[in-house]
Amino acid sequence: MALAIALEPTPIETDPYGVVRVAKTRVTLDTIVTAFLEGCTPEEIGEQYPSLQLPDIYLVIGYYLRHRDEVHIYLAERQHQANMIQQEAEQRFNPIGIRDRLLARRDQSR
Repeated sequence: MALAIALEPTPIETDPYGVVRVAKTRVTLDTIVTAFLEGCTPEEIGEQYPSLQLPDIYLVIGYYLRHRDEVHIYLAERQHQANMIQQEAEQRFNPIGIRDRLLARRDQSR
């Protein structure tokens, strides 16, 4: 009996905002790759994200291993975007002294 070899498509897609997600879930490629690089096994990743199927996790890790440079560029761009958003938020809503302001607001409402 011959083994039927089939190519499995990588279960990743880009959402309308340019974020790469896994297998029609809300879990991002960033999440899987970061967990893998931190030493998590595919099984541990599956335990942390039960919406993912174990075979999909293996396929995503395989994709990462075959396309490391492109994925690292993507991850660097995502980190840059996150930093820009954080800076913008901190400029609009100064985090310095926020605890004191919130406590003062709470004391005023009593």
